[in-house]
Amino acid sequence: MNAIINWLLDLLYPPRCAFCRRLLNDAERGVCRFCRRRYASTGTRRELRDQLLCVAPLRYEDQVRESLLRYKFRGVTAYGAAYADFLAKCIDESDISCDIITWVPLSRRRLRKRGYDQARILAEETAKRLGIPCEKLLKKRIDTRPQSGIKDAEARQKNAKGVYVCCAPEKAKDRRVLVIDDIVTTGATLSECASELRKAGCAEVYAAAAASRH
Repeated sequence: MNAIINWLLDLLYPPRCAFCRRLLNDAERGVCRFCRRRYASTGTRRELRDQLLCVAPLRYEDQVRESLLRYKFRGVTAYGAAYADFLAKCIDESDISCDIITWVPLSRRRLRKRGYDQARILAEETAKRLGIPCEKLLKKRIDTRPQSGIKDAEARQKNAKGVYVCCAPEKAKDRRVLVIDDIVTTGATLSECASELRKAGCAEVYAAAAASRH
């Protein structure tokens, strides 16, 4: 039955590349072969506040930017699996070694409005590819103004301050944790999440995002 449903969906809505929107053939999964080659080595490696290592396989520009906007705001959640392919490869080739993967959570209000947490999808899909457990370790306790609407780095840092809390310290203690988000700009949000995890007793904290603005 599922095979028939999938066949009908492919007939009505043929799968397209997450980036260039080209129709995919049967051998391609989520991303066409041209975009896989194009974005195979576009990753970045940055050190955020408090010496937090952050990696990202894609740059937030052009087709990648448009793709992530569709994913984040227009409900195209299937893209999460395509980004996770790039993320898992990027993490695997980095110095990051972790016991648990977690994500930067949405507030309850934002989650109700959007209907899904895009960072959670990324984290779960990436964890599957790396064979690492994915756990909810963080909670956003204040519904703040979206970081995407704030350009100033200092204002972003202030907007993220005190917003997140570790909700499962027993799972975080003495563990090496990787925090995943969809986009990293100044790194204020990821740095704040890392700070809370360190307070909870994490042995090491790393960060990763599908795309970086820098």
